[in-house]
Amino acid sequence: MRNYSTFNLNAIWFLIILNVLVFVVTLVRPDAIFLLGLTPAYFWHQPWTIITNLFVHGGFGHIICNMISLYFMGNFLIRLLGEKNFLKVYFAGGVLGNIFYILLGSPFSVGIGASGAIFALGGALAMIAPKIPVFVFLIPVPIPLWAAILIFLLISFAPGIAWQAHVGGLILGLIAGYFFKKKRRKYYF
Repeated sequence: MRNYSTFNLNAIWFLIILNVLVFVVTLVRPDAIFLLGLTPAYFWHQPWTIITNLFVHGGFGHIICNMISLYFMGNFLIRLLGEKNFLKVYFAGGVLGNIFYILLGSPFSVGIGASGAIFALGGALAMIAPKIPVFVFLIPVPIPLWAAILIFLLISFAPGIAWQAHVGGLILGLIAGYFFKKKRRKYYF
């Protein structure tokens, strides 16, 4: 008898489930956002928020866009780098994005979301395989990954978006992608 079950609780699914659970908690207890979100002025009193804010989202659109991006880019990056390196890029990008937010953001604005970590994944992929064709909402044809990342980076500068976290995550991802690409060349050439 064949087993057609292909679900595997890998790092990506774990992160998605954790994000959804925290989102549900914040729907039930909105005050949890202030305990888990990153407020630069309170960082020294709430240092855990440099990590916990990566699991807090401000609405259905926010979490859906981040989790779809995490799923697709994460799966591709895991196949290229392995789960351990994927997690390094994800969390290092999220933390660097949060450091940028602490240094450049409004001191009393609460920063939430996995976008800095997601931009790290996108930056790494854009360095390793920049011409991968991807579909972007409202664009009817596939475009190269590097162009999609650029479009989303430009959107990051809209009011109410923590562009600092996006830029910090992207920088980490580009640097990590550069080193992983260089390392891969040594093995194949």
